[in-house]
Amino acid sequence: MKNEKNFQRFVKLRLGLSDFDIELGSREDAEHASNLMTEQAQDTLDILSRNLDPALYEQTAFLNNLSRLCVRNRKARIRFLVQQPADAVKRCQRLLELARKLSSSIELRQPHADYRQHNEAFLVADRCGLIYRKLSDRYEGTANFYAPVEAQRKTDFFTEVWDRSEIHPEFRRLYL
Repeated sequence: MKNEKNFQRFVKLRLGLSDFDIELGSREDAEHASNLMTEQAQDTLDILSRNLDPALYEQTAFLNNLSRLCVRNRKARIRFLVQQPADAVKRCQRLLELARKLSSSIELRQPHADYRQHNEAFLVADRCGLIYRKLSDRYEGTANFYAPVEAQRKTDFFTEVWDRSEIHPEFRRLYL
């Protein structure tokens, strides 16, 4: 009952329209916000994660949302930057299999060593929605479904890191 009441905060949130911060205080909050935002995304997702936390990114609803996005939009672009690829490979087999199947839309890379000290985690959807966690190993953070200025800042940083990143050997197998 507590979770159901808690999730009522998210019911009317619309990507590109709902401009207010929602506090995330638990894994369930972060998971629900991630699922709702990916469900509404139309074009792009940029995700910075320490190790592709399976509580968020290995869940059936999240994976189904990624798959639907790629099917709805053949030009969809889903990019993951993963600080610790070895952990991700062990813990997120279904996500990696989906990335292999949809390799024209989903890419995974490891940030260049210059950026590996960053401990934040975020998800940017369609360059306007943002889920931000200051500490990647904690679920506390904020979600805003229409924060174009801050989302653009995170997208710019993500792209800077992406352009200097590399495909880790563990991820390279996905694209063979």
